[in-house]
Amino acid sequence: MTGSFVFDPLLPWVVIAVLAALALAGIVLALWRGLSGWAFRALAALVLVGALAQPSYQVEDRAPLTNIVLMLVDETASQNLAERAGVTAEAADRLEATLLARDNTEVRRIPVPDGEGDAGTQLMTALSEAIAEEPRGRISGIVLLSDGRLHDLERAPDLPAPLHLLMTGQEDDWDRRLIVRNAPAFAILGEEVELTLRIDDDGAAPGEAFTDIEISVDGSEPETYQVPIGEDLALPITLPHGGMNVIQFTVPEAEGELTDRNNTALVQINGVRDRLRVLLVSGEPHAGGRTWRNLLKSDSSVDLVHFTILRPPEKQDGVPVNELSLIAFPTRELFLEKIDDFDLIIFDRYKRRGILPSIYLDNVRNYVENGGAVLVAAGPDFASADSIYRSPLAEILPAEPTARVLDEGYRPVVTDLGARHPVTAGLSGSETWGRWLRQVEVTPTKGDVVMSGISDQPLLILDRVGAGRVALLASDQAWLWNRGFEGGGPQLELLRRLAHWMMKEPELEEEALWAEATGQTMRIIRRSLDEDVDSVTVTGPDGQETVVPLSEETPGRFEAVFEGPDIGLYRLEEGDLSAVIGLGPAAPREFVQTIASGDALTPLIDSTRGGVLRLEEGLPSVREVRAGRPAAGRGWIGITPREAYETLDVRQTPLLPAWLVLLLGSGLIVAAWLREGRS
Repeated sequence: MTGSFVFDPLLPWVVIAVLAALALAGIVLALWRGLSGWAFRALAALVLVGALAQPSYQVEDRAPLTNIVLMLVDETASQNLAERAGVTAEAADRLEATLLARDNTEVRRIPVPDGEGDAGTQLMTALSEAIAEEPRGRISGIVLLSDGRLHDLERAPDLPAPLHLLMTGQEDDWDRRLIVRNAPAFAILGEEVELTLRIDDDGAAPGEAFTDIEISVDGSEPETYQVPIGEDLALPITLPHGGMNVIQFTVPEAEGELTDRNNTALVQINGVRDRLRVLLVSGEPHAGGRTWRNLLKSDSSVDLVHFTILRPPEKQDGVPVNELSLIAFPTRELFLEKIDDFDLIIFDRYKRRGILPSIYLDNVRNYVENGGAVLVAAGPDFASADSIYRSPLAEILPAEPTARVLDEGYRPVVTDLGARHPVTAGLSGSETWGRWLRQVEVTPTKGDVVMSGISDQPLLILDRVGAGRVALLASDQAWLWNRGFEGGGPQLELLRRLAHWMMKEPELEEEALWAEATGQTMRIIRRSLDEDVDSVTVTGPDGQETVVPLSEETPGRFEAVFEGPDIGLYRLEEGDLSAVIGLGPAAPREFVQTIASGDALTPLIDSTRGGVLRLEEGLPSVREVRAGRPAAGRGWIGITPREAYETLDVRQTPLLPAWLVLLLGSGLIVAAWLREGRS
């Protein structure tokens, strides 16, 4: 119970001060005039001004509140190294018991797990939330049981009490870590890309100068090299294929090092083509010739070489050759010397006219079998005796012309197989497409019919020949969609996909297996022309296999979501298909630096006059210190008693009740009047 004087003025203090000044002026005037009742006047003014201030004697019944000690226990991944987890848990239990044994003390034990994703140790975030939930006036100390490696120091709050770090780890700990300093997100196929790596030894390292490093691409057999420690390593790499390339670097675990979790790094680089070289040969000028040219020229990654045959050899018009402004068709250079430089050759309404001898067309066949690509956009000439089919190319073309040309309107339709094929999948709404007006009748001999035309006759046929690819479009009317005839159609998308499929772009493979990662979750995607596929076997970094069933999301596309429990390289296998993907960061944040250290927290701890003590030297004792005094020393830490309390009851007794003010005021005024009247 405590007592004190309080005031509850009836008027603002400024008004009371003005009235007091006026009363004082009146008293001074009475003295100057020699009035004998000035003393009674002064006492009456004092009573009246005091009444306006309403002084009271206040008595409070108080109950003392306990002091709160915040104890944050680091339970992140780096705390599981060596014996840190056990040491931390034991120290936390003993310290909590020691604090609870003190009078008037409470403990708030706050576990701090790994941050979401790769956020690392969020000690300051947890501390800010804990302080926000407690009255600051009761917090008498803050203790962190951690290795000191935190990743949110910038979120440190204003601390109301001494902060102490009880640090885990041993003074003779050491660790070897692999750091990827520079890795591009994509690289051009066929060109070297340079990665920068570094291997560092932290802590009480043995002082080795060299170590081995293993490099594996897409889970292949690793190659081993010896590299120096403590130096930046410039590593040139040429990507083996387009699409995502997963490169894994591994440093073997050294004897005595703290962990091997930071000895492996994953780098995922997307391989892209620099320039795609396309040769377009138009047999004659026609309305659709510009369609192919505009399509290919609109793609900045395509280098187009286009020749249109304007004057065939059989044309006899009497014009001297030296007066012609036409460019001679460089057949030998294109089809013998530089044919392998092209990624795709397009024959647009081309027919045999003696320009390309059979030996050149036979070279085109060899080019396809060795990995090249040929697209034939067939016009009426494909059904004639001069058809390009009547050449060595017949061995690789997927259909044979019947010599009939169907001149009637029809709407192209995606076949059931085409609905599953990546070239035509998703091209829905054929009932709204504009018509084409001509189709060459062909008989398929092999390949996949993905679009049909008149009376379900094959319109677009795709096939693989050896290591290459061939496509036959049995019409020269695609340009009608480009002109918007009867509403047009997806001409640009269809021809773009067709060209990129022939140039073996990974995203347009018919049979493919890959995964897309988001944090520790991967979406497994299997594309197939079959209606059913088997489950995918996922092999984790620890070698454990998990069978994941797939469900068909859209025709030809099967998917599943898999949560990877560990950070690292995962292998996916389904039949003859396989893929690899890396989950998590290139180097987990919790294992970038694993040697216990209080350097990051030292400025914050010093500002509160706290201390950093190692748990390997024993659990410190706890003392009470006054605010502003040093709160840590050799073998001890301090907490500051806050002397907080809770008010249970408040009683106020007026010192000048109304009746007393009336009695004193009137009595003093009458006394002054009587005294001055007698005088």
